Amino acid sequence: MKPVQRQAHILDYLQDKGRTTVEELIAHFNTTGTTIRKDLARLQQEGAVIRTYGGVMLNRDEGDQPIDRKTLINIEKKKRIAALAAGLIHEGDSLIFDAGSTVLQMVPHLARFNNITVMTNSLGIVNELVELNNDQVILMPGGTYRSTSASFHGSLAESAFSHFSFDTLFIGADGVEITAGVTTFNEVFAVSQAMCRAAKKIVLLIDSSKFGRRSPNVVCSLDAVDVLITDSDVADETVAQLREKGIQVIIAGEN
Repeated sequence: MKPVQRQAHILDYLQDKGRTTVEELIAHFNTTGTTIRKDLARLQQEGAVIRTYGGVMLNRDEGDQPIDRKTLINIEKKKRIAALAAGLIHEGDSLIFDAGSTVLQMVPHLARFNNITVMTNSLGIVNELVELNNDQVILMPGGTYRSTSASFHGSLAESAFSHFSFDTLFIGADGVEITAGVTTFNEVFAVSQAMCRAAKKIVLLIDSSKFGRRSPNVVCSLDAVDVLITDSDVADETVAQLREKGIQVIIAGEN
C-alpha cells in the first residue's frame, strides 16, 4: 500500500474511532511502528491529526488536504453520492464541476451522455473526461495552477466563469454548518464563488462527516443551495434543518 493510501485509510479509521493508539494502528494496518509514526508525522504536519502521548486523534478542523488523499477518504460514500448526483443530469445540460473529490467520482457516470457541456477548473476531472472519449464539450477557465487541489485559480479563472451561464453547478465542501453555510479551507476560494454566480442551480455533494464543521472561508450561504446530496449517516435533525431552508435533501442509501 502506498503511503498516501495508508494515510487516507488512517483518517478513515479515525473517522470511526475518533482517537486511537499507535499500537492499535500498527496491528490494524499490519505494518511497522516506524511506518505508522512516519504517516502520523506527515498527517500532523498537514494538520489532519493531533498527536497525544502514545496515541493520535482526528483533528476535526483538519486543514487543506491534498486532493489525492481526499479522494481516498470515505470513498464508498462519495461514490454513492456521486451516482445520485449524476442522475440529475440530462442530455443538453451545461454543467460546472468544482475540483472536489466527491465531484470527481461523478465522471465515470458521464459516459452515457453525448450532448453535455462541462466546465471545470480541475485538471483531474478534465483528464478523466477526456478518457471517456465521447462527444462532450469540455471547457477550462485557465488561471494559476494549485498543486494541492490539482486545479486552477486566480483572477483569470474567476473572470472566465463570469462570461458564461450554466444550468447546474456540482460542488463539494470542507465543512457545512447551518449558520456559516458552505465553507472551505482553500484560501483561493473566490473561484468557487464565481462558479456559484454562474450557475442557475447549485447541487452540493457532501459526506456526513462534513456537517457541523466550519472552515475559514465561506463559499456561499445555505440559502443559495438548491439540492444537497449526502449519505445515510447524516443526523435527522440536520436533515430537518436543511429542509426548513427549502433545500432538497437526497440521501444515498435511502429509497
